[in-house]
Amino acid sequence: MLGIIIGVATLLLLMGAGTGMQAYTKDKMQSMAGDITIYNSSGGAYSSGEYYLDSEAVSKIQNMSQLYNIKEETAFSSEINRTPIYVVGVSSWDQYKVNGTNGVVVDQTLVDKFDYKIGSKIVINDKEFTITGTTKQKTMQGLVLIDLDKALPLNDNKVSDVTASVKGDPDTVKNTVESQVPGTMAMTQSDYSKQIDDAMNGIMLFIGAIASIGLIVGVISIVNIMLVNVTERTREIGVLKAIGFTNREVLGSILMEAGLLGFIGSIFGLIIAAVLLQLAITFYGAQLGVEDITIMYMLPVWLVLSVVGGATVLSVLAGLYPAWRASRLNVVEALRYD
Repeated sequence: MLGIIIGVATLLLLMGAGTGMQAYTKDKMQSMAGDITIYNSSGGAYSSGEYYLDSEAVSKIQNMSQLYNIKEETAFSSEINRTPIYVVGVSSWDQYKVNGTNGVVVDQTLVDKFDYKIGSKIVINDKEFTITGTTKQKTMQGLVLIDLDKALPLNDNKVSDVTASVKGDPDTVKNTVESQVPGTMAMTQSDYSKQIDDAMNGIMLFIGAIASIGLIVGVISIVNIMLVNVTERTREIGVLKAIGFTNREVLGSILMEAGLLGFIGSIFGLIIAAVLLQLAITFYGAQLGVEDITIMYMLPVWLVLSVVGGATVLSVLAGLYPAWRASRLNVVEALRYD
């Protein structure tokens, strides 16, 4: 059973982490962005602020009747005391968990490096600001979040992208924007979801294959356990057959025992995986910027049922040979067994 416990726990840990991050990222993306996001086609959606929409493109986008709730966004690189930072202009703070108040917020990377606190002064592109809040999120380079109206002048009013809600079908509006506003590309929420799925599916397949090795080892252990069990209970099986148990009944009882071993082991593995994932969320969620992720993201019902059910079925299959062997025992020889 220990092999099943370890195999199921490993599979749920790795698959749960990947599945959880995939679902969480898609949900966050949908809540953060509008129906459509428009970029400079030279830089694309992941240009890191190096390419911007020109003023003419922005003006055309703002005047399009199919778009409403239009929001400009900006992001750019800078530095503080020769330390690279990334500055993001924020139009909606709903997606950020801030200690303090919104306005000028620094991440934990900059807090650790420069000992920043709420009320500390920070200079960005020769302009001084007062820090109003911090986040526990850590990044490769320091991250500064600033109200959009303050961030745009720091970046010479350059717009990185524009988000908007649409009237009608998002894909139709997307094609209209790209045809009517030269030099732009647009992405809908479904495009983002597809990109995330494409990026994660290969990773999840690899993770699943690696983690499944542990489960297979657990299944092999079930075969060994049941073979030993049948051997040790040879005389008992002989007695059962002598009092009227048929070969099918003996076969069924051994298979049920194997299934129970797999089911109980998978439940213990599920509990261990859930505890470890919750601990990871508690201690590392804030640093990774996913402090509001829940265990339901990591262990959705379909994943739990698939792994627990799969482990149980595999255990039953693993018990087939030992069960067949037990059902074929000769009654007289089994009663003589010592």
